Amino acid sequence: MAASWVLSECGIRPLPRIYPQPSTGFASKNTNFFKLRPLPVSKSQNLGSFKVSNWYKKRNWALNVAAPVNVKTVGGEEDKEREEITGVNEEEGEFFDPGAPPPFKLADIKAAIPKHCWVKDPWRSVSYVVRDVALVFGLAAVAAYFNNWVVWPLYWFCQGTMFWALFVLGHDCGHGSFSNNPKLNSVVGHLLHSTILVPYHGWRISHRTHHQKHGHVENDESWHPLSRKIFNSLDNATKTLRFTLPFPMLAYPFYLWSRSPGKKGSHFHPDSDLFVPNERKEILTSTACWTAMAALLVCLNFAMGPVQMLKLYGIPYWIFVMWLDFVTYLHHHGHEDKLPWYRGKEWSYLRGGLSTLDRDYGWINNIHHDIGTHVIHHLFPQIPHYHLIEAVNINFFLNYYLIFQFIFFWF
Repeated sequence: MAASWVLSECGIRPLPRIYPQPSTGFASKNTNFFKLRPLPVSKSQNLGSFKVSNWYKKRNWALNVAAPVNVKTVGGEEDKEREEITGVNEEEGEFFDPGAPPPFKLADIKAAIPKHCWVKDPWRSVSYVVRDVALVFGLAAVAAYFNNWVVWPLYWFCQGTMFWALFVLGHDCGHGSFSNNPKLNSVVGHLLHSTILVPYHGWRISHRTHHQKHGHVENDESWHPLSRKIFNSLDNATKTLRFTLPFPMLAYPFYLWSRSPGKKGSHFHPDSDLFVPNERKEILTSTACWTAMAALLVCLNFAMGPVQMLKLYGIPYWIFVMWLDFVTYLHHHGHEDKLPWYRGKEWSYLRGGLSTLDRDYGWINNIHHDIGTHVIHHLFPQIPHYHLIEAVNINFFLNYYLIFQFIFFWF
C-alpha cells in the first residue's frame, strides 16, 4: 500500500504508448515516449474498420508480455484471474501464449534503428559533463552564498538531482556509449562516479551482468524477486529494511557493500564473485579512487565543519541515492501491471530487455539524460543517450508490432 501511495502521489506513470515524430538533440519537456508493459485483454471489443494512416494516433496499444503460468485453473475466480494475467479470451476463441517467444528477433530491431544513432560523439558527450559539473559547482556556490533555510531545501533537491545526472553520464561511460575510446570512458567514469562515492569498475561490471541477465529470477543483479526460501530465511530487520518504505529508497550504498539478499560479494573487493581474476586490477583502481574521495570529504569536513558539509554534500548525496533506487525500481517493475520474470529456457536476452519499462519524468528527462527511454537502452546499451529518443521511432514499432498487436492484443 505504501509503495502504491508513493507512486500515485508522485504522479510518475509509465510513458504514453505511442511516439510522436522523433526529435533529435535535447529532449523537450513535451516529448512523449513509447512504452512496453503487460495489459489486460478486454472480453468484448468491436474492431470495426480502421485506417492504418491514423489508427495508431487514436488507439492505445502496447506489446503484451506476460510470465508463464504453471498453475492449473478449474474455473470461477481462478479463470478470471488467469485471464487478467495471461490474456486468455475464451469467448472470442483467442489465447495468448505467454511462453511463446516474440515474433521478431533482436537483429530485426537493430536493423530498424537509424545508422547514425549508433555514432558516439566524444565532444558532445564531454559537453554534457561540462554542463553538469558547472551546474553542480554553481548550485553549491549559490547555496553557500545565501546560506539560509529558504534556499537549502531547494538546493538539496536540485543538487541531488544533478548528482543523479552525473551518475547517468558515468553509467554511459561504463557501457562504452560515452565514446569509442576506452581510456576516455574510464577516466571520465572514474571522475564522475568517484565524486558521488560509486566504485566505477565495480559497479560497471555488476551492471553489465544486470543487462546481460535482466528478467532472469536467479541471475539478474538488481531488484530481482526473491524466492520464498530466501525470503523466509531473512531476519525481521532485513525484511523491514528491504520491503518497507522509505528504507528501500536508501538501499544503494548498502547494496554496493553487500549486494542483495541471497547474493554474496562486494563491489569494492577484487575477490568478490562478481568479478573474474583478470578484473582484479580494475577493481583495486576503482576502490582506490573511492577511498581518495572519501578521504577528501573527511578533510573538507574538518576544514568547513560537519554541518556545512552535511548541507553541501551529505543531504544531496542521499537525494541522489533516492533518485537512483526509485528510478531503477520504476524501470524494472510494474506498478498496477506487473512485469514478467523468467527461469531456465523461458528466459532470453530479448525477453529480458522487453520486460523493462520506459518512464516519463517530464522536465527532468533532459536533466538526467533521457534515462527514462529504458527499453531500447536495455536492448542496445551502446547507443549514446542523446540518440535514444530518435532510436525509438514510430516506424520501427509499426513495422514490427502493428500486425501482431491487431491480431492478438487489440482491446
